[in-house]
Amino acid sequence: MELRGATALVTGTNRGIGRHFAIELLRRGAKVYATARRPELVEIPGAELLRLDITDQASVDAAAAVATDVDVLINNAAFTAGGSLVAGDLDAIRQVMDSNYYGTLAMIRAFAPILARNGGGAILNVLSAAAWTTVDGNTAYAAAKSAEWGLTNGVRIELAGQGTLVAALVPGLVATETLKDFVRNAGLVIPDDAMIEPADLVRLALDGLEAGEVEILDRLGADAKAALAGPPRAFDLAAVAGS
Repeated sequence: MELRGATALVTGTNRGIGRHFAIELLRRGAKVYATARRPELVEIPGAELLRLDITDQASVDAAAAVATDVDVLINNAAFTAGGSLVAGDLDAIRQVMDSNYYGTLAMIRAFAPILARNGGGAILNVLSAAAWTTVDGNTAYAAAKSAEWGLTNGVRIELAGQGTLVAALVPGLVATETLKDFVRNAGLVIPDDAMIEPADLVRLALDGLEAGEVEILDRLGADAKAALAGPPRAFDLAAVAGS
């Protein structure tokens, strides 16, 4: 997938990984729709800003009506704080599933016909190594990412006939402010080499997309995928901190 001259839509660009995706795509010569629920908070020179809530079908439809030239869809936006599956708040669990699974699916269903008309293009879903393990204290998020992985694999088969590349980005620990705050509040110290910087992850992801890869993994993501051959296990953040 050639990104120079492409038109990309990125969800959740107000901060973190999504913002870095928009910036790097612009640097590589793509036109970028930078979307967020509050686009007035997005500052990305050169990007076209769109209001978008992926959990609101009317908002998704409105974005698709405007961005009819898209040939790269990057599904990044998602809630991350689902909490415990057994003891957590059920509304929070539904919210994390709604954004990671149903919101991603809504975007794909809305933009698949657009991608087809524009030659096939590509979809990149931002997942997490938690999809292949789980996370004590946020098992709902891990389950939602597992569901999104299954969604990604299913959509890949369904859209192959129209020539759409469907890829998954599966990182381990990304050095976002959200993760740094969580680690700080938990009293942990994570070694610098255990986390990948958002800008580095985005370059890895877009290099993989241009190479036609269907799963793009950093080191911890690759470790989590390899561990699927063994018994199920949880991701141990404390063990990483102690390494």
